[in-house]
Amino acid sequence: MKRFFFLTMLVALTLAACAPKGPATLTVMTHDSFAVSAEVVKDFEQANNVKVTFIKSGDTGAALNKAILTKDAPLADLFYGVDNTFLSRALQAGIYEPYASPSLANIPAEFKLDPQNRALPVDYGDVCINYDKAYFAARNLPIPESLEDLTKPEYKDLLVVENPATSSPGLAFLLATVAHFGPEGYLKYWETLRENGVVVVDGWETAYYTNFSASSGRGPQPMVVSYASSPAAEVVFAETPLTESPTASIIAPGTCFRQIEFVGILKGTQQRVLAEKFVDFMLGVTFQEDMPLQMFMSPVNPAANLPEAFVQYAPAPEQPATLSPDLIAANRDRWIADWTEAVLR
Repeated sequence: MKRFFFLTMLVALTLAACAPKGPATLTVMTHDSFAVSAEVVKDFEQANNVKVTFIKSGDTGAALNKAILTKDAPLADLFYGVDNTFLSRALQAGIYEPYASPSLANIPAEFKLDPQNRALPVDYGDVCINYDKAYFAARNLPIPESLEDLTKPEYKDLLVVENPATSSPGLAFLLATVAHFGPEGYLKYWETLRENGVVVVDGWETAYYTNFSASSGRGPQPMVVSYASSPAAEVVFAETPLTESPTASIIAPGTCFRQIEFVGILKGTQQRVLAEKFVDFMLGVTFQEDMPLQMFMSPVNPAANLPEAFVQYAPAPEQPATLSPDLIAANRDRWIADWTEAVLR
Protein backbone atom coordinates (compact mmCIF):
# COMPACT_ATOMS: atom_id res chain seq x y z
CA MET A 1 0.00 0.00 0.00
CA LYS A 2 2.79 2.38 0.92
CA ARG A 3 4.60 1.43 -2.28
CA PHE A 4 1.47 2.22 -4.33
CA PHE A 5 1.05 5.58 -2.56
CA PHE A 6 4.70 6.45 -3.17
CA LEU A 7 4.49 5.58 -6.86
CA THR A 8 1.29 7.59 -7.21
CA MET A 9 2.91 10.64 -5.62
CA LEU A 10 6.01 10.23 -7.80
CA VAL A 11 3.92 10.14 -10.96
CA ALA A 12 1.93 13.19 -9.84
CA LEU A 13 5.07 15.20 -9.10
CA THR A 14 6.60 14.18 -12.43
CA LEU A 15 3.48 15.25 -14.34
CA ALA A 16 3.41 18.57 -12.45
CA ALA A 17 7.04 19.22 -13.29
CA CYS A 18 6.42 18.48 -16.97
CA ALA A 19 3.23 20.54 -17.22
CA PRO A 20 3.60 23.75 -19.24
CA LYS A 21 4.11 26.80 -17.05
CA GLY A 22 2.00 29.92 -17.43
CA PRO A 23 3.62 33.03 -18.89
CA ALA A 24 5.76 35.25 -16.71
CA THR A 25 4.87 38.94 -16.42
CA LEU A 26 7.15 41.73 -17.58
CA THR A 27 6.20 45.32 -16.68
CA VAL A 28 7.42 48.32 -18.66
CA MET A 29 6.96 51.89 -17.42
CA THR A 30 6.65 54.47 -20.21
CA HIS A 31 5.66 58.04 -20.89
CA ASP A 32 2.16 58.70 -22.19
CA SER A 33 3.23 58.96 -25.84
CA PHE A 34 4.50 55.39 -26.03
CA ALA A 35 2.80 53.21 -28.62
CA VAL A 36 3.55 49.91 -30.33
CA SER A 37 1.51 47.64 -32.58
CA ALA A 38 -0.33 44.90 -30.70
CA GLU A 39 0.91 42.20 -33.08
CA VAL A 40 4.54 43.22 -32.52
CA VAL A 41 4.15 42.86 -28.75
CA LYS A 42 2.26 39.58 -29.22
CA ASP A 43 5.14 38.13 -31.23
CA PHE A 44 7.57 38.97 -28.42
CA GLU A 45 5.21 37.49 -25.83
CA GLN A 46 4.78 34.23 -27.72
CA ALA A 47 8.49 33.87 -28.43
CA ASN A 48 9.37 34.31 -24.75
CA ASN A 49 6.31 32.90 -22.93
CA VAL A 50 5.67 36.24 -21.24
CA LYS A 51 2.87 38.73 -20.75
CA VAL A 52 4.05 42.33 -21.20
CA THR A 53 2.24 45.05 -19.26
CA PHE A 54 2.78 48.75 -19.95
CA ILE A 55 2.35 51.45 -17.29
CA LYS A 56 1.90 54.90 -18.84
CA SER A 57 3.06 57.42 -16.25
CA GLY A 58 2.62 60.94 -17.62
CA ASP A 59 5.01 63.03 -19.70
CA THR A 60 8.74 62.35 -19.64
CA GLY A 61 9.42 64.43 -16.52
CA ALA A 62 6.48 62.99 -14.56
CA ALA A 63 7.33 59.41 -15.54
CA LEU A 64 10.94 59.88 -14.49
CA ASN A 65 9.84 61.36 -11.16
CA LYS A 66 7.70 58.28 -10.53
CA ALA A 67 10.58 55.95 -11.40
CA ILE A 68 12.90 57.81 -9.02
CA LEU A 69 10.40 58.02 -6.14
CA THR A 70 9.69 54.27 -6.36
CA LYS A 71 13.24 53.07 -7.02
CA ASP A 72 13.42 51.21 -3.68
CA ALA A 73 10.25 49.30 -4.62
CA PRO A 74 10.12 49.61 -8.42
CA LEU A 75 6.75 49.47 -10.13
CA ALA A 76 8.21 47.96 -13.30
CA ASP A 77 11.09 45.94 -14.71
CA LEU A 78 12.07 48.51 -17.32
CA PHE A 79 11.59 52.21 -17.91
CA TYR A 80 11.37 53.61 -21.44
CA GLY A 81 11.08 57.25 -22.41
CA VAL A 82 13.67 59.28 -20.56
CA ASP A 83 15.33 61.56 -23.13
CA ASN A 84 18.63 63.43 -23.32
CA THR A 85 17.12 66.48 -21.59
CA PHE A 86 16.53 64.38 -18.44
CA LEU A 87 19.12 61.61 -18.91
CA SER A 88 21.69 62.84 -16.38
CA ARG A 89 19.01 63.10 -13.71
CA ALA A 90 17.99 59.49 -14.29
CA LEU A 91 21.59 58.27 -14.15
CA GLN A 92 22.43 60.30 -11.05
CA ALA A 93 19.37 58.85 -9.30
CA GLY A 94 20.72 55.34 -9.91
CA ILE A 95 17.48 53.79 -11.14
CA TYR A 96 19.03 51.57 -13.84
CA GLU A 97 21.09 48.38 -13.96
CA PRO A 98 23.77 48.30 -16.69
CA TYR A 99 23.16 46.06 -19.68
CA ALA A 100 25.51 45.90 -22.67
CA SER A 101 23.01 44.60 -25.20
CA PRO A 102 24.59 42.84 -28.20
CA SER A 103 22.26 44.99 -30.32
CA LEU A 104 24.30 48.07 -29.39
CA ALA A 105 26.84 46.97 -31.98
CA ASN A 106 24.32 48.08 -34.63
CA ILE A 107 23.65 51.52 -33.14
CA PRO A 108 25.68 54.58 -34.24
CA ALA A 109 27.91 56.10 -31.55
CA GLU A 110 26.13 59.48 -31.72
CA PHE A 111 23.11 57.98 -29.92
CA LYS A 112 25.05 56.22 -27.14
CA LEU A 113 25.21 58.83 -24.41
CA ASP A 114 25.81 56.54 -21.41
CA PRO A 115 29.19 54.74 -21.54
CA GLN A 116 28.03 52.39 -18.74
CA ASN A 117 25.03 51.22 -20.79
CA ARG A 118 22.47 51.89 -18.10
CA ALA A 119 20.27 53.79 -20.57
CA LEU A 120 20.25 52.44 -24.12
CA PRO A 121 19.05 54.52 -27.10
CA VAL A 122 15.82 53.48 -28.81
CA ASP A 123 14.68 56.36 -31.02
CA TYR A 124 15.20 60.01 -31.82
CA GLY A 125 13.19 62.96 -33.03
CA ASP A 126 14.04 66.48 -34.08
CA VAL A 127 12.12 69.43 -32.67
CA CYS A 128 11.94 71.99 -35.48
CA ILE A 129 9.86 74.90 -36.65
CA ASN A 130 7.05 73.74 -38.93
CA TYR A 131 5.52 76.16 -41.40
CA ASP A 132 2.29 76.51 -43.38
CA LYS A 133 3.36 76.15 -47.01
CA ALA A 134 0.22 77.76 -48.44
CA TYR A 135 0.58 80.86 -46.22
CA PHE A 136 4.12 81.58 -47.40
CA ALA A 137 3.35 80.77 -51.04
CA ALA A 138 0.27 83.04 -51.15
CA ARG A 139 2.31 85.99 -49.86
CA ASN A 140 5.48 85.20 -51.78
CA LEU A 141 7.23 85.29 -48.41
CA PRO A 142 10.61 83.52 -48.20
CA ILE A 143 10.94 80.68 -45.70
CA PRO A 144 13.23 81.65 -42.78
CA GLU A 145 16.60 79.95 -43.13
CA SER A 146 18.01 80.51 -39.65
CA LEU A 147 17.04 81.32 -36.09
CA GLU A 148 18.24 84.86 -36.73
CA ASP A 149 15.78 85.24 -39.62
CA LEU A 150 12.87 84.83 -37.20
CA THR A 151 13.66 88.23 -35.68
CA LYS A 152 13.22 90.05 -39.01
CA PRO A 153 10.25 92.44 -39.37
CA GLU A 154 8.62 90.38 -42.13
CA TYR A 155 8.10 87.53 -39.65
CA LYS A 156 6.59 89.65 -36.89
CA ASP A 157 3.72 87.87 -35.06
CA LEU A 158 4.11 84.73 -37.21
CA LEU A 159 5.66 82.27 -34.73
CA VAL A 160 4.05 80.34 -31.86
CA VAL A 161 6.21 78.42 -29.38
CA GLU A 162 5.55 76.35 -26.27
CA ASN A 163 6.53 77.33 -22.75
CA PRO A 164 9.70 75.33 -21.89
CA ALA A 165 8.56 75.07 -18.28
CA THR A 166 5.46 73.10 -19.28
CA SER A 167 6.26 71.54 -22.66
CA SER A 168 8.86 69.07 -23.90
CA PRO A 169 9.13 70.55 -27.42
CA GLY A 170 9.18 74.01 -25.84
CA LEU A 171 12.17 72.99 -23.75
CA ALA A 172 13.87 71.42 -26.76
CA PHE A 173 13.52 74.63 -28.78
CA LEU A 174 14.88 76.66 -25.87
CA LEU A 175 17.88 74.31 -25.80
CA ALA A 176 18.36 74.81 -29.55
CA THR A 177 18.72 78.53 -28.93
CA VAL A 178 21.15 77.94 -26.07
CA ALA A 179 23.23 75.67 -28.31
CA HIS A 180 23.22 78.22 -31.13
CA PHE A 181 23.69 81.49 -29.25
CA GLY A 182 25.44 80.15 -26.16
CA PRO A 183 24.42 80.46 -22.49
CA GLU A 184 25.42 84.12 -22.55
CA GLY A 185 23.54 85.04 -25.71
CA TYR A 186 20.29 83.07 -25.85
CA LEU A 187 18.31 85.47 -23.62
CA LYS A 188 19.13 88.43 -25.82
CA TYR A 189 17.85 86.44 -28.77
CA TRP A 190 14.60 85.65 -26.96
CA GLU A 191 14.12 89.28 -25.99
CA THR A 192 14.42 90.16 -29.68
CA LEU A 193 11.92 87.42 -30.56
CA ARG A 194 9.58 88.83 -27.93
CA GLU A 195 9.83 92.27 -29.50
CA ASN A 196 9.02 90.64 -32.84
CA GLY A 197 5.75 89.23 -31.51
CA VAL A 198 6.54 85.60 -30.68
CA VAL A 199 3.47 83.95 -29.12
CA VAL A 200 3.93 81.59 -26.15
CA VAL A 201 1.36 78.93 -25.16
CA ASP A 202 1.50 76.21 -22.51
CA GLY A 203 1.62 73.08 -24.64
CA TRP A 204 2.07 71.52 -28.06
CA GLU A 205 -1.61 70.69 -28.64
CA THR A 206 -2.66 74.32 -28.18
CA ALA A 207 0.20 75.57 -30.34
CA TYR A 208 -0.43 73.10 -33.15
CA TYR A 209 -4.21 72.71 -33.18
CA THR A 210 -5.31 76.20 -32.10
CA ASN A 211 -2.61 78.68 -33.12
CA PHE A 212 -1.02 77.05 -36.17
CA SER A 213 -2.75 78.12 -39.38
CA ALA A 214 -2.03 74.96 -41.37
CA SER A 215 -3.64 72.62 -38.85
CA SER A 216 -6.73 74.46 -37.68
CA GLY A 217 -7.15 76.58 -40.78
CA ARG A 218 -8.00 79.45 -38.43
CA GLY A 219 -4.89 79.99 -36.35
CA PRO A 220 -3.02 83.27 -36.70
CA GLN A 221 0.53 81.85 -36.74
CA PRO A 222 1.92 80.09 -39.85
CA MET A 223 4.97 78.84 -37.92
CA VAL A 224 4.98 76.54 -34.89
CA VAL A 225 7.54 74.64 -32.85
CA SER A 226 6.79 70.98 -33.53
CA TYR A 227 8.63 67.96 -34.93
CA ALA A 228 10.39 67.15 -38.19
CA SER A 229 8.00 64.20 -38.43
CA SER A 230 4.86 66.37 -38.18
CA PRO A 231 4.57 66.90 -41.97
CA ALA A 232 4.52 63.12 -42.39
CA ALA A 233 1.81 62.85 -39.73
CA GLU A 234 -0.29 65.38 -41.65
CA VAL A 235 -0.30 62.99 -44.62
CA VAL A 236 -0.75 59.76 -42.66
CA PHE A 237 -3.72 61.05 -40.67
CA ALA A 238 -5.37 63.14 -43.38
CA GLU A 239 -9.12 62.44 -43.71
CA THR A 240 -8.80 62.97 -47.46
CA PRO A 241 -5.74 61.31 -49.06
CA LEU A 242 -2.95 63.81 -49.77
CA THR A 243 -0.17 63.69 -52.34
CA GLU A 244 1.71 66.48 -50.60
CA SER A 245 1.96 67.60 -46.99
CA PRO A 246 0.51 71.06 -46.26
CA THR A 247 3.42 71.69 -43.90
CA ALA A 248 7.19 71.38 -43.91
CA SER A 249 10.00 71.83 -41.40
CA ILE A 250 12.81 74.36 -41.29
CA ILE A 251 15.84 72.09 -40.99
CA ALA A 252 18.71 74.51 -41.60
CA PRO A 253 21.84 73.93 -39.45
CA GLY A 254 21.23 74.60 -35.76
CA THR A 255 17.50 75.32 -36.07
CA CYS A 256 16.31 71.95 -34.70
CA PHE A 257 17.11 70.19 -31.43
CA ARG A 258 17.60 66.42 -31.43
CA GLN A 259 15.82 64.45 -28.71
CA ILE A 260 17.01 60.89 -28.07
CA GLU A 261 14.87 58.49 -26.01
CA PHE A 262 16.26 55.63 -23.96
CA VAL A 263 15.25 52.39 -22.25
CA GLY A 264 16.85 50.86 -19.18
CA ILE A 265 16.42 47.91 -16.84
CA LEU A 266 15.26 49.13 -13.44
CA LYS A 267 17.25 48.10 -10.39
CA GLY A 268 15.53 45.41 -8.39
CA THR A 269 13.83 43.66 -11.29
CA GLN A 270 12.93 40.04 -10.67
CA GLN A 271 12.84 39.42 -14.43
CA ARG A 272 16.39 40.31 -15.43
CA VAL A 273 16.64 37.76 -18.27
CA LEU A 274 13.32 38.77 -19.80
CA ALA A 275 14.14 42.45 -19.32
CA GLU A 276 17.34 41.97 -21.31
CA LYS A 277 15.37 40.26 -24.06
CA PHE A 278 12.92 43.17 -24.18
CA VAL A 279 15.75 45.68 -24.52
CA ASP A 280 17.16 43.59 -27.39
CA PHE A 281 13.67 43.52 -28.89
CA MET A 282 13.30 47.32 -28.74
CA LEU A 283 16.65 47.77 -30.48
CA GLY A 284 15.83 45.11 -33.07
CA VAL A 285 14.54 45.72 -36.57
CA THR A 286 10.94 44.57 -35.96
CA PHE A 287 10.27 47.11 -33.20
CA GLN A 288 12.39 49.80 -34.87
CA GLU A 289 10.41 49.57 -38.11
CA ASP A 290 7.07 49.56 -36.29
CA MET A 291 7.87 52.59 -34.15
CA PRO A 292 7.89 55.50 -36.66
CA LEU A 293 4.19 55.33 -37.51
CA GLN A 294 3.29 54.58 -33.88
CA MET A 295 5.20 57.37 -32.14
CA PHE A 296 6.48 59.42 -35.10
CA MET A 297 10.04 59.07 -33.90
CA SER A 298 12.93 57.77 -35.98
CA PRO A 299 14.77 54.47 -35.39
CA VAL A 300 18.32 54.47 -34.07
CA ASN A 301 19.01 51.13 -35.77
CA PRO A 302 20.16 51.97 -39.32
CA ALA A 303 19.06 48.52 -40.51
CA ALA A 304 15.42 49.53 -39.97
CA ASN A 305 13.64 50.78 -43.07
CA LEU A 306 11.71 54.04 -42.76
CA PRO A 307 8.06 54.17 -43.87
CA GLU A 308 7.49 55.95 -47.17
CA ALA A 309 5.76 58.88 -45.42
CA PHE A 310 8.95 59.60 -43.49
CA VAL A 311 11.11 59.30 -46.59
CA GLN A 312 8.96 61.75 -48.55
CA TYR A 313 7.77 64.24 -45.94
CA ALA A 314 10.06 64.07 -42.90
CA PRO A 315 13.69 64.64 -43.92
CA ALA A 316 16.00 64.71 -40.92
CA PRO A 317 18.15 67.80 -40.36
CA GLU A 318 21.78 67.16 -41.19
CA GLN A 319 23.11 69.43 -38.43
CA PRO A 320 20.68 69.46 -35.48
CA ALA A 321 21.60 71.31 -32.33
CA THR A 322 22.80 69.20 -29.42
CA LEU A 323 23.95 69.78 -25.85
CA SER A 324 25.51 67.27 -23.48
CA PRO A 325 23.10 65.73 -20.93
CA ASP A 326 25.40 66.85 -18.10
CA LEU A 327 25.33 70.47 -19.29
CA ILE A 328 21.54 70.33 -19.57
CA ALA A 329 21.17 68.78 -16.12
CA ALA A 330 23.38 71.44 -14.51
CA ASN A 331 21.61 74.39 -16.13
CA ARG A 332 18.09 73.37 -17.23
CA ASP A 333 16.17 74.87 -14.31
CA ARG A 334 18.15 78.12 -14.37
CA TRP A 335 17.79 78.50 -18.14
CA ILE A 336 14.03 78.04 -17.84
CA ALA A 337 13.76 80.48 -14.93
CA ASP A 338 15.81 83.10 -16.77
CA TRP A 339 13.78 82.56 -19.95
CA THR A 340 10.56 83.01 -17.97
CA GLU A 341 11.79 86.30 -16.55
CA ALA A 342 12.94 87.58 -19.95
CA VAL A 343 10.01 86.45 -22.12
CA LEU A 344 6.92 86.29 -19.89
CA ARG A 345 7.56 89.23 -17.60
